[in-house]
Amino acid sequence: MTGWQWMLIAMMAAIGFGLVAFVAFLRSRGMARWINRYWIHRLTAPRPRTDGPIDVLICFADHYEPKAYGADREAGLRRVETWRREFPRQFARFKDSDGRPPRWSYFFPEEEYEPQYLDLLADLCRQGFGEVEIHLHHFDDTADRLREKLERFRRILVDRHGLLSHDQAGRTRYAFIHGNWTLCNGRDDGQYCGVDNELAVLHETGCYVDMTFPSAPDPTQPKAFNRIYWAADIPGRKRSHEVVHPLGAKPSDDALLMIQGPLMFDWANRKWGVFPRLENACLQESQLPSMRRLALWLSAGVHVPARPEWRFVKLHMHGAPEDAHHALLGEPMVRFHEELAARAANDSNFRYHYVTAREMYNLARAAEAGFKGSVAEALDFEVVSNLALARSSP
Repeated sequence: MTGWQWMLIAMMAAIGFGLVAFVAFLRSRGMARWINRYWIHRLTAPRPRTDGPIDVLICFADHYEPKAYGADREAGLRRVETWRREFPRQFARFKDSDGRPPRWSYFFPEEEYEPQYLDLLADLCRQGFGEVEIHLHHFDDTADRLREKLERFRRILVDRHGLLSHDQAGRTRYAFIHGNWTLCNGRDDGQYCGVDNELAVLHETGCYVDMTFPSAPDPTQPKAFNRIYWAADIPGRKRSHEVVHPLGAKPSDDALLMIQGPLMFDWANRKWGVFPRLENACLQESQLPSMRRLALWLSAGVHVPARPEWRFVKLHMHGAPEDAHHALLGEPMVRFHEELAARAANDSNFRYHYVTAREMYNLARAAEAGFKGSVAEALDFEVVSNLALARSSP
């Protein structure tokens, strides 16, 4: 063979090796089942407008687990005390475009409940720094046991601690994040859940929104991403939440709203100089908050079509353990809030709003309903915090 033929063979071999390596990389990161739809979505999904004023809605949805890594009760208590002390000290001075301080959503795990933990978090929330919602890890469960756990924990949070929310009919409501990201028995091996009809049980017990995702690179990552949509139980099927019903097309009264955080590839940040790193809206020591990342989160285009200027940025983290405190309670987060304020001061088209999970849900519902007012006017559009009810009582 001639030299150019050998060169062609070598090039084809290199390309083949690269493809094999890329497929292996995708499989190792749990991406194989959703990656094709990712590219289609990025190419075809409508993008919100980029000209004119925008309102950036930032929700910190914390998988807040004081007993993570096997911590005992006292170690968990020290973690919660650190948050109660340090959050106001570090962040009370910051104000968003509505004059409100940073607000956190503490998705607290039912199986880690300790009254003192929730007393401390409730005190922090009553100071205006956030709200508590429900988180749950469970294994080999049934619908009946799940229902009993959720109803019991819901009553404790309301009756003992004055937390969660209520709707116009006075019913207790809550937002939800599934532990291990296994909503609707979402793992192929059946681990960490067991309840195929989880959406139905959640709705029955007062849940109004799920904020579990994205979970990538975990294999539970749904085939739908960068979306706000309705999902309803499909009897006899796992992963019902993967069937997308667009806003404005709620399939049934028992459907739940799904609000996802941003998910995309970061091509400016590559592993080994080749493979783009995954931007999954996680905040931790290896993924610090920054304005560069904010630009990526906005590029995901999570929005409600009726209000394209409202940009939904749901972030997730595991904030309770000590290894997260520097990133979330220390200088990196302080700098992020400072840079948000500076951006707003220098750009009249940039407005930002710290919102809880409940408030983000209300904003999505208001936008879906055609609400034309401001962000501040829609924060209690449908579901109202029980903390507000307590403040208004004599």
